[in-house]
Amino acid sequence: MTAPMISLPAPIFAKISPHPFLVRNLTRSSTAEHPPCRTNGRATQEFRPVRINAASLSHAHGSALVRLGDTTVICGVRGELLPVEHIPQFRPVDKEQLRQKGEDGGDGGDGIGRGELRDYDLLVPNIELATGSAPQFLPGVPPITLAQTLSTRVYSLLHSTGLVEARDLRVWYSPKEQKRGEDTEMGVAGDGREEDMDEDEERLVAYWVLYIDLLFISYDGNPFDAAWAAVVAALRDTGLPLARWDPDREMVVCSKTERRALNVRGLPVACSAAVFMEKEHSESGAGPGDSGHWLLLDPDRLEESLCKEVITMVVDCSDGETRIKSIEKQGGTLLGRELIRGYAGIAERRWKEVRRAME
Repeated sequence: MTAPMISLPAPIFAKISPHPFLVRNLTRSSTAEHPPCRTNGRATQEFRPVRINAASLSHAHGSALVRLGDTTVICGVRGELLPVEHIPQFRPVDKEQLRQKGEDGGDGGDGIGRGELRDYDLLVPNIELATGSAPQFLPGVPPITLAQTLSTRVYSLLHSTGLVEARDLRVWYSPKEQKRGEDTEMGVAGDGREEDMDEDEERLVAYWVLYIDLLFISYDGNPFDAAWAAVVAALRDTGLPLARWDPDREMVVCSKTERRALNVRGLPVACSAAVFMEKEHSESGAGPGDSGHWLLLDPDRLEESLCKEVITMVVDCSDGETRIKSIEKQGGTLLGRELIRGYAGIAERRWKEVRRAME
């Protein structure tokens, strides 16, 4: 008598033995005509479609919603004014000196602009993983390590890419220009005494601080790519109110109707992939020939839990040339220089998909 065979439905098999289940899918019918297929139905080098909706929030200066498969994150950017007298170690900025250096308040030259952004904490990202967005995120618990790590990575990349220029966050007070504007509004012609105002030189009175808040509504892996795309899209949508110094009230006042768009430099896009090992308990020092492995682009939550090596490359092709802004690799030894060099082409392909979604 033949022993009865026990068969389990695929979803139950995937939950009981996720690693053998993924190996089975990748090795089954793996030919040139039928490439390896993951449990989610995607090929190993296939991304999930990305969808980006800008201006999703009504009460933010800039916002965007990004959906990457079942990973959904919303980003809101809110600007607040920081008077220079509230900065403990404020260093006066000479606008004429910036012009002479050809910097004009930007981030080139000697890096004055980038120093302001970092020293005065003008860019403040914060990431929250909503309760119910994934099974492991429970209510009433303090912020988990993943949220803090993502916030740190976004903060570091904001400064290293120079995405935001310091000159867009400065608020200047120019007595000459303000007096000229007031005379024009009142219909009064200049009396030729502008030279008497030379002693009142243009000075920096405040900065805009950008609070960049991200909330994951749904989490299904690859959170950094989704979070960074949301940050870039929200900053591209940001418009700050026109601000000026009111000498009578001795404070900065903002226009309720006029806004100035934030100048975002380039379009850096993050592209992540995870290395999946055929042997579940492979030693960290094992070489590529010791065990079969696959590079899984845009991993989902299940694949991330089964992989110990992840690479993230940030590229910008907005000027017609592929420029690598950042490379991060966590764990493992399979990804060497040659594989990372070839990964730039994959990141370039991802950049084109994200650009189309933003446009």
